[in-house]
Order: sequence, then structure tokens, then C-alpha cells
Amino acid sequence: MIERLRATLNRPRDAASLAALRILFGLLMLGSVVRYFESGWVERFYVRPTFHFTYWGFEWVRPLPEPGMTILFVALGACALLIALGLFYRAAAASFFVGFTYVHLLDVSNYLNHYYLVSLLALLVAVLPLHAKWSIDARLRPALARETLPAWMLYLVRFQVGLVYVFAALAKAGPDWLLHGQPLGIWLHSRTDTPLIGPWLDEPAVAIAMSWAGFLYDLTIVGWLSWRRSRPFAYAVVLFFHFMTNVFFQIGIFPAVMTLAATVFFDPDWPRWLLAKLRRAELAPVAPSPAGRWTLPRWGMALAAAWALLHVLMPLRAHLYGGDLLWHEQGMRWSWRVMVREKNGDVAYRVRVDGEERERVFVPNDYLTREQEIEFAGQPDLVLQLAHHIVRELEAQGHRDVQIRADAWASLNGRRSARMIDPTVDLAQVSDGVARAQWILPAPEGPPVALRSRRQHLAAR
Repeated sequence: MIERLRATLNRPRDAASLAALRILFGLLMLGSVVRYFESGWVERFYVRPTFHFTYWGFEWVRPLPEPGMTILFVALGACALLIALGLFYRAAAASFFVGFTYVHLLDVSNYLNHYYLVSLLALLVAVLPLHAKWSIDARLRPALARETLPAWMLYLVRFQVGLVYVFAALAKAGPDWLLHGQPLGIWLHSRTDTPLIGPWLDEPAVAIAMSWAGFLYDLTIVGWLSWRRSRPFAYAVVLFFHFMTNVFFQIGIFPAVMTLAATVFFDPDWPRWLLAKLRRAELAPVAPSPAGRWTLPRWGMALAAAWALLHVLMPLRAHLYGGDLLWHEQGMRWSWRVMVREKNGDVAYRVRVDGEERERVFVPNDYLTREQEIEFAGQPDLVLQLAHHIVRELEAQGHRDVQIRADAWASLNGRRSARMIDPTVDLAQVSDGVARAQWILPAPEGPPVALRSRRQHLAAR
């Protein structure tokens, strides 16, 4: 049985789709770097802040002093272009993965699911020989050229992309999303100025209908894309879905990443088929290329299985914490819970030093940029991090016996604001980690506050 599976995984498949993925990925990353410069995000997110939120275990990662960050982003753009061209591919792809991952380890408040996905795809791009076809490297070194690659490479990329959809669907399978249409209702309520459809966007029924559509899309789209007969219609839905997502929510490159990533579910020869159609020519068959060192051995199968298991368990770890994940946020990151919470918060710190009875009040905007403050206010571990920073700053000034408590309030998916952190706990004595955080208060009970449309407001008057 294992040998049959190994034979299936090593079966030659047309290399065209993986080559196209490499080209599209490189061009999209180049566009993303250009967008960072055009929007001034390098300075705004990595140069201007005086304090950066770090990931647990990566506290040592710090931004480069200017012009280091600017040079780094220029280098990322150059690497992305080289990936697309397939020139100095191995060095460019590995450098892009390391540089991109470094950038997005610099500040937790910049975390986005699609940045995590880009890092994973960049690692796969760096490891797999996607320069075997349609690359300058293959032209300069014909020994690299391959018309086919082992099937396991395509399956591995499909698994990574499909996982996003599966866990995004599971995250939406809850009452807030399916029964109350939240947080989609909140976001649509703010877009009633949209031409033509704006007047309907604050209707609760529209939010619920769109929530169900999003859930069913995430749950089934991989199957529809994988089935040849439904694929053209499924990909049209992908294009429409992500176009509307970009129009309504403006969530960066995520729609573009998922649109290009969806092509991995097509037949492996789809780029050659498309080129043949455009040229009005017959699709020429390809002769299998020898897999050589890319044949998957038994230990390689074990390694691939371990990779798959890791990325299945990573999102599932959140269930170990109990309670409402969207409230306590433990296990929230790297779990593909895409667009399932709208969280607003307000935080102030009460500090006592040197045994004084009088409390001092510290506010976050003395330390954070506006963008950081918006993100941090609803994430308890970031509230803890800033508390520790304030303690270290006061101790550096010569103070002893520093106690710090947080008045942290948050609203989840339109619910009334509630305390998020126990105000009696001295956060100076609390350490961050992977254990369940007892200092985070339970989530408020009950459903979100129901939003009413303008029509319903007028009828109630």
C-alpha cells in the first residue's frame, strides 16, 4: 500500500501549472512591495513606531535602523522579480522567504492571515524546483529543464491552499456568523454609500445571506475547482468573490493571493492549454522527464506527512484553551480564522511605584502609533506586552516595586463593551506563554446587538 501511494506521489505531472504559479507569485509579490512604497507603509509600520509588539519566542527580532528597512524592501522586490523570471532562482526564493518572514515577525499588530500564507507559499517556492520550466535558469542550464515534475509537489501546494479554505469555513460555522450575520453586518452597515447596492447593505437579511454565502463558498470551493466540469464556473465565482471582497473590505493582497492560488486546482497543463487556445493551435503532449533526485523516498513521505500534520494541528490548537477564542485570542493567529471578528477596545493602565498609594494613569497613545493602538486594544497578549514595556521603562528610571493593572474594555462583533482583563491582576507579575491565561476574563454572554437598517429605524419612530 505504501509503495502504491509512493508511486502515485511520484507520478510525472505537467510542470506548467507550478511554473505559472511561480511567475504569478513573483509578480504579485513585486506589486506588493511597490504598493508598500507607494503607500508609505515601510516608514509607517517599521520606522515610525518607537515600540514594536513581538511574537512569543521571537522577542529578539527587531527592525533594522533606516535606511536598512528601505533597502530590505528594495531587496524583496528584486528577489520577487528574479523569482518570476526564474533567474538565480534558489538564492532569490530563499532570500525572499527569509526577508518576508522577518518583516512580518517585526510587529504582531501587523499580523494578517494572508501574510502567513505568503510566508508558507514562499517556503514551498524556495524548496520546490519551480524554475524547471519557463525560466532563465533552465535556458542557461538545460540540465535543470523539466517538462514534468513529480505529482507530490502539486499535491503539497494544493494541500496548503485548500487548508485555508477548510479552516476558514470551520471558523465561520458559529452563531455570530451564521445566525446573526456578524461581523459582516457591521462592515456592510458602513458601506451604504456604495453605488447602486448601497441602500440594501444595512439590511440584516442581506448580512445573513452574505454570511451564509461566504461560509458555503469556503466550505465547497476546493471541490468545485477540482471538478473539471464545474471548474470554469467555480473560478468565475472565485474572481467575483474576491473582487467584491476587495471592493467592500480592502484587505490588501489577500484577494489576489487567493485568486492566483486557486489555479493550483486546475489541470497541471492549464497554462499550455490556455496558450494553445490563444494561438489557435493544438495542445502538444509532453514527454515525462526523469524525476531524478526529486523522487519522493519513504523518508520524504514521512517528512511531507509531518508537514501536513503540523499545519492541521496548528489551527486546532486553539480548542485546547476553551472559552471564546475570538475573545481571549489564544490560538487565534495561524489558525485561518479569516474575517470572523470585529473587535474594538479601550485600554488604560493604572500604575503604582515605590509603594505609593497614589496611582498614575498611563495611556497607550503615548507609546503607540494610531494603527498599533487600534489592533492592540482587543488583543490581551498585546495589552500585557505594553504593560511590561511600561514597567521596564519605569524601572530604568530608578523606580522599584512597580505594579501595573489594566482597565481594558472590548466589544466583540457588536456586543456591548465588557472588561477583557481582570483589573485586580498585577500584570508585572504575569508572563506570556502558551498556557491558558487566567488573567483574561470570560467573554460576555449573549448574542451581538442586532443592527437595524435605516428603514427599520424610520418605521420604529
